[in-house]
Amino acid sequence: MAKTKKVYIKKYLYPCLTGLAAGAANGLFGGGGGMVVVPMLSYLMKYNQKNSQATAILIILPLSVLSGILYAAFGSFDLGVGLPVGGGVIIGGIIGSFILPKISSKILKIIFSVLMLVAGVRLAIL
Repeated sequence: MAKTKKVYIKKYLYPCLTGLAAGAANGLFGGGGGMVVVPMLSYLMKYNQKNSQATAILIILPLSVLSGILYAAFGSFDLGVGLPVGGGVIIGGIIGSFILPKISSKILKIIFSVLMLVAGVRLAIL
């Protein structure tokens, strides 16, 4: 019985919690789901770092599109800023997808952790 419960939690509960946290982050902050999804996939669901980051992108893409549509519908989207930033995101995403396989998971985890730390410190002092 205990083993069945653990399998249920890992297979159903953790993914649902991960999705809920990512959706809430995107809905509240207009982004940042990856900062939630990657650690949850890595630590809760035991994905390796590369799979966590690649899976996070696949999860966040439709979520971001939907959030963007909702922000635009409510008049909170600045086309003059959104289009250039969106273009940069597309180009950066393509470049990143080619670089990801060439970086070790350990280095990737360090880079991701440093970026999260820098972002957190920067937000805290603003």
